[in-house]
Amino acid sequence: MPNARDNAINRIAREVLDLETLESRRMDSLDFHEHAVWSIKDALERAYEAGRMAAPPTQTTCPACGRDIEIRPL
Repeated sequence: MPNARDNAINRIAREVLDLETLESRRMDSLDFHEHAVWSIKDALERAYEAGRMAAPPTQTTCPACGRDIEIRPL
């Protein structure tokens, strides 16, 4: 069963790289694709952003006041 990470990766592959699947189909014409560098950059940026947004908040202590604080991604 695909998890949230796999779903995000597959969605990016479909939307940005126009790939039907990321599964190997054992045929060069189905498994090898050409992509413009800007498409690859867009796919990588989306993957990075999806990972950043999925990260749990970080708990730390404020060095100035000593209180516990939570840092969340913007």
